[in-house]
Amino acid sequence: MSISLEGLKEALARTGYIAEQEVVVTLFLALKLGKPLLIEGPPGVGKTEIAKALATIFETELIRLQCYEGLDESRALYEWNYQRQLLKIQLQKELGGSGSEQDLFGPEYLLERPLLKSLTSEQQSVLLIDEVDKTDEQFEAFLFEILSDFQVSIPEWGTVRAKHIPIVILTSNHDRELSDGLRRRCVYLHIGYPSIEKETAILESRLPGIRHQLAAELATALHRMRALPEIEKKPAISEGLDWAQALAALGHEQLDEQALQDTLGVVFKHDHDLRKMREMPGFLEKNDPPPRLQDSKKR
Repeated sequence: MSISLEGLKEALARTGYIAEQEVVVTLFLALKLGKPLLIEGPPGVGKTEIAKALATIFETELIRLQCYEGLDESRALYEWNYQRQLLKIQLQKELGGSGSEQDLFGPEYLLERPLLKSLTSEQQSVLLIDEVDKTDEQFEAFLFEILSDFQVSIPEWGTVRAKHIPIVILTSNHDRELSDGLRRRCVYLHIGYPSIEKETAILESRLPGIRHQLAAELATALHRMRALPEIEKKPAISEGLDWAQALAALGHEQLDEQALQDTLGVVFKHDHDLRKMREMPGFLEKNDPPPRLQDSKKR
């Protein structure tokens, strides 16, 4: 798969992914160098969406490994279908036949998990290793062989090498510090919360029917909410999109105090944050006018 820097920027825009130049250049370099891309940042800023956009751009399969505490090799790489193997052994006994042990470790008995599936795919795929910071250091070390050589060892088969080296995207919410060994194998990108202007553009891109003024008001309010030290779980881009849809569902055409109170449960998902926002009467009155609206007034 080959693409130019300008072509990548245009292709991302066509998928609806709004990306700054830094994001486009870093992603382009990861593709050109054939190295995994490690993306860190707070939840909900669009890390996973990059992998989805790449799968759309290159018209290929997105293979996702969702990480969690306690994830081990068997759940990430492969498992043998023990029930099918036992049935095979039982059937051989009933028929009075015999079979070699090797017969029980053929491809039909192997359950491919995301990592192995990305290596055996008949075309280059996009492999998303999502929230890798939720795993432990032992699992990180296990990933080294795959991310360095794109091969794995299966004792019953030997070494399995990638038919097509996948495009690898790893995401991290920085809940745990990742090892230097993992970082060295990747190109690094950090994505933070968007600016007011960018979030306005995202809302307009993902929700074509939204009025520009409402999108700008929402983006400004979200920007200020994230800056509040009292708020523990900052609202993400996804909450902003849900917020806009909630306002539309209730028939609110502008963001006023009533609209805010009606929809706070869409933006905040913890009682502490919800109470803190309800204790801030007049929050919207302190909103600075969105930059693009100021420009329109001057004209």
